[in-house]
Amino acid sequence: MSDFFEKVYDVVKQIPPGRVTTYGAIAKYLGTTGSARMVGWAMNAAGSHSEFVPAHRVVNRNGLLTGKHHFDTPNAMKELLEAEGFEFEEDQIINFKERFWDPAKELA
Repeated sequence: MSDFFEKVYDVVKQIPPGRVTTYGAIAKYLGTTGSARMVGWAMNAAGSHSEFVPAHRVVNRNGLLTGKHHFDTPNAMKELLEAEGFEFEEDQIINFKERFWDPAKELA
């Protein structure tokens, strides 16, 4: 596992229940703006990490569940977020901006 993936997991493990962040916000926080896709790859591999990584709390910049197909079932990501109080229109989080957790501000 790469050091980059470990850094991503360290950030994701700090996202509190009921909040979400984006691939790009994590990349920017880590000083690697433009590597949002690599953050996505890290989320795809999160299930094999030795500790729980709440990958369901990482969405795209519009609050869409673009990573849902990497979970055990097609609805798992949405169900995990619904259990944390999220509501959706299709696969987009309602009130995304109010639920957004910015690591640059929260971990400063």
